[in-house]
Order: sequence, then C-alpha cells, then structure tokens
Amino acid sequence: MPGRVSSVEETLTASVPNIFDQVQNSTANHQKNIVALHKLHLDAAGFTESVHNGRSIKLTGERVFEEKFKDMLCRAAAVKKGTSQGDRIVKFVGAYTKYINERAAEIKKEDDDDDDDDETTASRFVEKVLAFLLIGFEAKDKVARYRCVHFLAEMVAHLGEISEKLYTELRTALFERVHDKETFVRVQAVIALSKLCGSEDPSDVEEGEPTALEVLLETLSCDPAADVRRAALLNIPLSLATLDAVLARTRDTDTIMRKLVYSAILVQHCFVSDGSAMGIVHPRVLTISQREFIIRNGLGDREPAVRQAAALLLSKWVDVARGDTKKEESKTVKDDVLALLSLFDLTESTVAEDALLSVLDRRPDISDHADFNDAYWANLTPERAFFARVFTDHCIVNKDAEKLDASLPVVTFLAYHIQAAYNTYQEDLEVAEQERVIRGEPTEEEEEARIDKEFVIGEMLKVAVNLDYADEIGRRKMFQLVRDMISQEALPESLVARCLDVLRMLSPNERDLIRVVVEVVHELRDVSDEEEVLKEPADDGETNFGETPIPTRTASKGSKPSEDMSSEEQARMDAIDLRCLSLCIGMLERVNGTFEENSTLEGILGELIIPAVKRKELALREKGLICLGLCCLIARRMALNSFQLFLGQIQTAPEVLKIRVLQIVFDILMVHENDFLNKEGGASERIVEFFLHVLEIEESDKVQALLCIGLAKLVLSGMIYDDKVLQSLVAAYLAPDTIENQEVRQCLAYFFPVYCYSSAVNQRRMQRLFIGLFEQLAPETRNVDETQDMVSPAQIAAMFVDWTDPQKAIEVQDQPTDETIHIDLACDIARALFDDKMIKEDKKVLYQVLGRLYLPDKVDDDKIRTLKLLLYNLNSRRPIRDAAAKNALAKFDAAISKKYAEQLESFNEEDYRQLEYLKDLFEFLDDIIPLDDGEEVDIPRTRARKRRSDSIVTDITDSIVPDESVASAASPSHPKGKGRGKQSKRRRVSGSDSSDNVLSYDHVAPAPTRTLPKRAASGKKPEVVQLIEDDDDKEEEEEEEEEEASPPPASQNGRRPRL
Repeated sequence: MPGRVSSVEETLTASVPNIFDQVQNSTANHQKNIVALHKLHLDAAGFTESVHNGRSIKLTGERVFEEKFKDMLCRAAAVKKGTSQGDRIVKFVGAYTKYINERAAEIKKEDDDDDDDDETTASRFVEKVLAFLLIGFEAKDKVARYRCVHFLAEMVAHLGEISEKLYTELRTALFERVHDKETFVRVQAVIALSKLCGSEDPSDVEEGEPTALEVLLETLSCDPAADVRRAALLNIPLSLATLDAVLARTRDTDTIMRKLVYSAILVQHCFVSDGSAMGIVHPRVLTISQREFIIRNGLGDREPAVRQAAALLLSKWVDVARGDTKKEESKTVKDDVLALLSLFDLTESTVAEDALLSVLDRRPDISDHADFNDAYWANLTPERAFFARVFTDHCIVNKDAEKLDASLPVVTFLAYHIQAAYNTYQEDLEVAEQERVIRGEPTEEEEEARIDKEFVIGEMLKVAVNLDYADEIGRRKMFQLVRDMISQEALPESLVARCLDVLRMLSPNERDLIRVVVEVVHELRDVSDEEEVLKEPADDGETNFGETPIPTRTASKGSKPSEDMSSEEQARMDAIDLRCLSLCIGMLERVNGTFEENSTLEGILGELIIPAVKRKELALREKGLICLGLCCLIARRMALNSFQLFLGQIQTAPEVLKIRVLQIVFDILMVHENDFLNKEGGASERIVEFFLHVLEIEESDKVQALLCIGLAKLVLSGMIYDDKVLQSLVAAYLAPDTIENQEVRQCLAYFFPVYCYSSAVNQRRMQRLFIGLFEQLAPETRNVDETQDMVSPAQIAAMFVDWTDPQKAIEVQDQPTDETIHIDLACDIARALFDDKMIKEDKKVLYQVLGRLYLPDKVDDDKIRTLKLLLYNLNSRRPIRDAAAKNALAKFDAAISKKYAEQLESFNEEDYRQLEYLKDLFEFLDDIIPLDDGEEVDIPRTRARKRRSDSIVTDITDSIVPDESVASAASPSHPKGKGRGKQSKRRRVSGSDSSDNVLSYDHVAPAPTRTLPKRAASGKKPEVVQLIEDDDDKEEEEEEEEEEASPPPASQNGRRPRL
C-alpha cells in the first residue's frame, strides 16, 4: 500500500502543477484542465487504507490531492492584486469547485440517494479548501488576505452543501474582512458576503447579531471607499428590503456610483432575467415617490454623465411604461408618453415636466411625430393637456416655429374649450355642494376628479399665453372669457395666476391690466345684499357666452358696516376680500411701472389693502402685508413710510407671517438700496443690528434660514459692508445649534466660497476677521454638549485658509488679484500667537496653518520683513515645546528665508526701527513679556559682539530650533537657547502663586470668555527674574539688561495691542 500511495503522490506532484501552469496563462484551456484535474482527483480518491482492523478506511489519496491543491493555492496567494496570472488561477479554482459539485449532484441523482448526510469527495474537498482559506483570512500580509478572500468570493456561489459549523465560521470571517483596513480586501469580502446572504435564514441568526444583508446595507451606505460601495451595489440582492438603500445611492458622493444606479441597476432590472415579468424596479412597480426621487436626483445631478444615464433610463421607461398592453398594435408612441406621464403626480411637482422635456430632447421619434389635432383637444385628460403644454414650451425654447404652429390650436377654438371645461367644472361644483348637504364630505375620488379638472383648465390657460393673437376676434373672445373668469368668486385659487398671465398678454400696457383688475375688485366687493340687482350681460355683437350667465352688478349703495353684519355675511365678505387680495397680489407681481404712474392703485390701497393689514385674522393680514410690500417695491415713498411697520411685524408676528414679512423686507432693501443701506445717516447700521439681534434670538429653523439667505444676498451684492454680518454668518455656519438646519448650512456652504473667490477685496475682509473669529469659535468647540457636534479648530482654520487663497480668486475687471493676503494672514497669526491667554491646542492649530499659506513670488519688502521680525520674536519670546508646532514654524521660516532671500539679505532691525509707520509694530514687540522665568531673550537693538553677521535674517532663522525632522533649520547662535525646551513648562512668574488668574503655559481655558490678568492690581510686587548668563551675554548693552531685570509695565494688562 505505501508503494501505491507513493505512486499517486508522484503522479499528482507532476500533473497538478502542470495544470496550474497552463491555466495561469490563458482562460481558453480552463475547461480542458478542469476535466483533467477532476480525473486526477477521482483517481486519487480511489486509493484508501483500512484502519481499525478494517472497520474504517483512511482516505489517503484524497488527502494527498488536497495537499497538492492547497500548495498551489499558497503559491497563488502571494501574487499581488492586478496580476492577470493570479486572477486566472482564481477563476479556475472557482470553475473547478462548480464543476465537481455539479458532477457530484448528477451522480447523487442517478443513484436516487435521498440521504443528505452522506459525504462525497466533492464535499470533503470543498470543506478542506475552505478551512484552509479561512486561515489566510487572518494573515498579516495584505496580499495573502486579499487572495484568500478572492478565492472564496469566486467559490462561494458553488459550494454545494457544507456543515453548519463551517458555514458559521465562514460567515463570521467575512464579517471581519468586511471591515478590513485594506480597500481591495473589503471589496472581495463584500462580493463573497453578497453571494452568501441568499442562503441565510434570518430565523437562525442569534438575537442582537446582524444578518449578512444588514452588514451589506451598512457597507453600501457607510463604507468610506467608493470601490467597496460600488461592489456592494452591484452584488447585493435586489429586493424590497434593499431597494430603498439602493435608490439612496443616487445621492452618493461618487459620480460613478450614482451613474451605476441608473445604468447597471434601474435599466438592467426593469424585467426579470428571462423577460417574462416586470422586475422590482419597473416603473409600474415603483411607487410615485420612488419614481420622482429617481428622476429628480438623476436629471438634477451636477455631472453630465449621471444626467445622461438618467435620460437613458427615461427612454427605457417610455418603451415599457404600458407594460403588457404594449403589444396592442393600435397604440402609438404618443400613447407610450401618456402612459409614462400617468405614473407621475402632475399637479404637485415639476419632476414630470423635467422628465418629459428630457424625453423630447433625447427621442426625436416622439417630438417629430407629435400631433395635436382638434380631436386631441376635444378629449383632454390631465396627461394629454400636460403633454401638449410641455411640447409647446419645448418648441418655444428650441425656437422650432414650424412644430409650434402645427401644435397650437386656433385662439377661438381654444377659448371655446376653456369655456366648456370651466362650465363643466362649475356644474360639478354645484352638484358636489348639493350632495355634500346630503352625504357630507366628498369622497377621495370626487376630490381627485375636481383637482384633475382644475389642472386641465390651468394647462390650457398656459397654452393660451403662447397663442398668436393677431386675430382680433379671437383676442376679444379670450379677453372677455378671462375677465369673466376672474370675476367669479368660485374661480379656484390655482387658476387666478394663470388667468392674469393671459390677461397680461392681451392687455396693451400695464395701465390697462391694472384698470381691469381694479374694476373686477370693485365688482366683487360691491355687494348690497338683497338690494343687489342682477342683470343679464348685454349682447354687444361680440362673442356670446350665454352658456354661463355672468352676473353684472348695478352701482352699489354701500356695504354694511362690519358690526351690522351677521357671522355668515362677515365670513362671505372675508372670503371676497381674500379673493380680491389674491387678484391684487397677482396683478402687482406683474407690474414693473411705478406706483405714481398708476393712480388707479390708490383706491384699492386705501379701501382694501390697508384695512386688511389692520385685521386680526392671520390670512387677511398676511395677504394684506404681501400686497403692501409689493406696492412698496414700486413706490419709494410708501416703502420709507411702511418699513418700520414691517420691522415691527417681524418681532411680534407668528412664524408663518414672520417669514412673509422677512421676504418683503429683504425685497424692499434690494430694490431701494440707496434709501435704506447708504453709509450716511446710520440707518444701515440700525437695520443690520436689528437683523443680527433677530438671528441671535430666533428659534425657528425656517426664520433662521431666511435671515441667513437674505443677509448673504445683501453681503454678496455689496449692499452691506458691516463686518459684524460676516462674523454672524460664520458663527451661524459653524454653530452646533444649526447642524440640523440644513437650509442654513447649504446656503452658507455655497455663499462663503462664492463671496470670497469673487473679489480680492472680499478675501481681504475675511483675512482681517480670521483671528477674532478663531478666538471666539475655538473655545466653543470644547464647550459643546455630548449630543451636539461641531467642527474642530483645525477645520475652522483650514476653511479660512481656503477662502482667502488668492490662487482661487477670479480676476475682476479693474480689480487685480491681491496675492499678498496670506502674507498678511501669517502676520496676523504670528501676532495672535503672542497672546498668552490662547491655550496650547489652539496655538498648535495656528502653527500648523502657517505651512498651508500661499507664498507669492513678489511681496513688498516691508511686509516680508515684518513677518520675519514677528517670527523671530515669536520663537525667542514665546518658545515652542510641541514638536509638531516647532516643525511647522521651522519649515515655514525656512521657506520664507529661502524664497525671499534677496529681500531679506540686507535687513537690519536697527535701521528698520527708524521708520515712523512701523512705530506701532515695535511698540507691540517691546511690550511682550517672555514666558520663561529663567531664559528671557530680547530683540537686540544693536549688533552683539559675537554675532556671525550684522543681518537679522541669520538670527531669525537660526533662533528657531526644530526637531530632527526639520533638516533645513540651523542651530541657534545663543548657547542658552538649548535649554529652553526643558524650562518652558514652568509657570509664569507672578506676585502670588495662588492667584487664579495666573495661567500655566498648558492651561486650557474652561470657557470662551477672555478675562484680563489681575497682576497689575495685586498688592505684591512681581519677583525680579534673575538671569543665568553665559560669558557672551554679559557683554550686552546696559539697556538690554534693564529690560531683562524689569519687564515693561505696558505688557501687564495681558492685551494684544491693535495696530
């Protein structure tokens, strides 16, 4: 027997490697080698040994084959990702696993063996290979982990029957690899897990343990790598449980991911694989909200590739929208479009219009064969009316006059159809009112039918705006029809604006439009109860609208006072006033002339609008304020007189009314800028203070968002220049309280880059505000509650660096780009770092910011020398002990010294001090007290005896002592500077060690308040700092020694002087 085993081993040793050598070079020979390897496997399985006196057998041949096979897997596991030979071996192993399991299933079927517990050669082989691969899951080498998971991902779909224990181990191992630190390992783990989750029974999962599907959904939504999310998207089983998560990827941050949702998921799965039934993402299977979500995100995407994929999906939907009825030969492509439109809510959103326009742009077979004959207009449904209206708009946008003329009906014809539709609508309203008395509230079907009829009339009125009114008879018919419609109290609110659009087209000028609307308003309000006399409209030879008697009223004898009216009469008058106010709003929105040019408006202002503003009813007061605001936009004097009224409403009104009034106020400021926001008189400052006060105390998210949007518009347009507005907007953008207010965050996230990059002047303003805002916001980041979240100080600083980057500013005519903004920002940062109240964490952030600043090629000599001087004093008087901060400062200083070496070559501080305009700078530097109590380093006023050069450049660069990682920095010229790092941890010298106001260097302030040190008010004198000097330092000038022994009192107030 040993001889036979040796013979089998020799055969396998020669044959198995030869097979793997062939399959790694080409996939064409895989099938042949699979058969050959299976023959070797079966031959090896025939060699067994008897053990335990023949009571059992030992599968010697199988074990030898498995060892040779695992040896080949070990060799392939070392092949890196992307190598084609390794990928071919992986495919071969997967194909071989599938083959042997299929053969085993066939043999089992032929033998009619119903015993599921019998082991086969295939099942034993699979379990051994899987157990071996699971060991590789824990390998330290990422390539080995990748290949083992890759082998499993290829095999897992063809495993056949495996033991429960091995299945549990396999599932647990894949859960761990899904969270592997390497992206390509996670990709293969996701692929394997997605194939495994189909066989998982949720009832077998222990309580509290996630299912494989839940892990995949979490990976699909939360994995930081786009490749992993992509693998989850393409391999996750598509079902009702996963559909929402898949559709949510239409808002993914990765462009390819968003595109794949449309091209690889929604298009490919409209039908099941055999095409016999509708798939889970067929447009008829999806809900209305899901369809609108898909189209809105796709057509509104910022990337053209995603929009194109969404357009392709819509083209597919047009072909499949009718489902099984598509086989009807009598139906045309127009019917396909109407079937698609029936799947959307036409009345509530604009998604259907965007979808139809996309189809018309992409499918010329539809736009070229669209035919709107008389029969089409005679039988209008919401879909048919919508299709005709959007098609006419499409022709107008594309300037296709030929198609437009062919699709538009004659004016008289359309007027009659609008008349008939409105008559039917009124009759239905009367019937519904009678039935309501008997049956109560109308059913949902009746309400939907009423809305559909309103929609059809509205679409026809939209089409009427684009008609050719050269035909005078048709124009008169349409004019009389629309005027009579707006005179009806029963006209739906949604149709008022549509009627006014047509009326504006038919009126020769704005004055006539205003006159007509004012006449209608007077007719509606002139009610004299029982004394009102109705008379039939006179037949003047024009169009006869006898089908719908339109009452005209005689001159009114005056309305009853409100106190004499019953509750029913008062309610009816309020309803009429609301209708009149709606007419006035629609009219004023379409007027561009001034109030003085249209004296007709004065009547309704005093009789209707002003009384409505004074009413207590919210609906009347809201519409009255809107009318008054629209009047103010065209009447400068009225705006000046009414502005205080609107501001008062902001403080006292409820949220709904407050939003309306704020919109009015911002519109008035935009129109009458010179009257309210001029720099003279102080009105602008008071208005700004009012807005900021409201923003600070307002709790409503919608009002906050409206305030931020309005202020951002005023700042962006240059109407407001107050720095406090920018500070408040930045605070609102970063405050943890607004993290749930996405409207505020989205508005300001767009505003700040646009504002800063649009002008160098704006970038300069943000540069000036940076330090103050950083000192204000940085402490707030440490004081937020556990339930809140706020960006870190490092992120705040990074945003300002990005906003003030001169390389990103666009070039404006007559306004050159200011490339020295970051140089000035560096000076501001250096000055801020002298402040001993700033905690070390915030200082570390500012040090790191220096390395991100842009250094232009040309800089003014005074600016770069000022920066160099500040850096020198910063290192000497505020030594750094943090390694990262020290390295950052050293690198920045080295970059400054190298880039501007010529400008700094002859720089000498003694000469620099003589410049009068730098007096404040040197006063600031002279007032700085070094923090170290034994190693004070002052700015030398004259050249020291043992300096290597009389230039301050060498001293500045050399005085910064970086860590070993900074190779460009030189050693300090002062021997005593070597010990500064060790002694920088000592407390500041104070007259009293118990003083609460004396902060250690690494003290963290508990609150964002900035209190002044109390050393100046202390009764004790500060201790005199005794210096430990070397021989070189004893020869310095007497003036320096006096400064060392007695620090200047000007610095004891702890403030950083303003320059």
